[in-house]
Amino acid sequence: MTALGEVILTLRRARGLTQVELAARAGVTQAALSRYEQDLRHPDDETLEALAAALGVTQRFLSTAGRERGAMAIDAHMRRRATAKATDWRMLEARLNELRFHARQLFEEVSLRSSDLVPTFDPLETTPSDAARMVRMQWKLPSGPVRRLLAWLEAAGCLVVQEPFPTRRVDGLSQWIGDHPVLLLNSSAPLDRLRLTAAHELGHLCLHANGPGDDVEREANEFAAEFLMPAAVIESQLRHLSIGDLMDLKRQWGVSVQALIERAHALGTLRPADRTSLYKQLSAKGWRTREPGSDEIAPEETRLTTAIADSLHQRGLDDDEVALVAGFASADTNHVFVGSHVRPLRAL
Repeated sequence: MTALGEVILTLRRARGLTQVELAARAGVTQAALSRYEQDLRHPDDETLEALAAALGVTQRFLSTAGRERGAMAIDAHMRRRATAKATDWRMLEARLNELRFHARQLFEEVSLRSSDLVPTFDPLETTPSDAARMVRMQWKLPSGPVRRLLAWLEAAGCLVVQEPFPTRRVDGLSQWIGDHPVLLLNSSAPLDRLRLTAAHELGHLCLHANGPGDDVEREANEFAAEFLMPAAVIESQLRHLSIGDLMDLKRQWGVSVQALIERAHALGTLRPADRTSLYKQLSAKGWRTREPGSDEIAPEETRLTTAIADSLHQRGLDDDEVALVAGFASADTNHVFVGSHVRPLRAL
């Protein structure tokens, strides 16, 4: 079994297409497409080529993406709100799996050497806070705020892709590709939220690589809090807080005022009544949904996907050939591995 149906379904969902829409683009009936997706029937070469063209990938990619061990589409770790629509988060989960497929094919040609690694821990033996402290130590992070968080992730072999999501109710997703993890982050989110999401997903990758546990979101939140706001350093700053103090700390630590309030509460430096009072003040200012000051945080940029494309260009490959290596039909459909000389295209 080649899992071709799983790949077609994943790519279709990643593009937000219905079976009727993809069938029309590929020139097949909806009933036939349904059978292909369920692996009840295998398309002939001409139909396979038409499906690949409609999905913006190569025929080889469509045929082989599901053959390798561990290549099947899998559930992603996802930071989303309870009110996120299922259609939106399923599309984004499919999008992450598509990135996994493309990255796996690309890594057949490109060896990714990283100065650090993303370690994994058993959450039954290691607390999320201890895991966060050990990652900071292994990566040799300075003791204070984490500057250029995404650069640290990429240095550890994480493939990080930022793109606008169709909803603000999903912040990020993550999963492993063999020895390397991939993170998909919502570039529309404010920088403070994007940074917390990246640290949250790093927590999932470190703690839940072998499958989900009973309280994975709480564990990822605890990891992210200690990773971005280590207790040994920040605790003394989280006493007798005012809104002005919190805004100053936001600029220093690159996290939201609400994250700082929750950190102070978790560390016991903020009484429940004072926590409630601060939230009432935020609500009165209209800051519960959109805080000011995010534009004062240093921007987070990703460079690894561009560096991969540039390394292929240095071998003499042009834009279309780079796209083909990654499984895209052409440079026009390759919106991930784009060289530094090209302005990245918008996602499909």
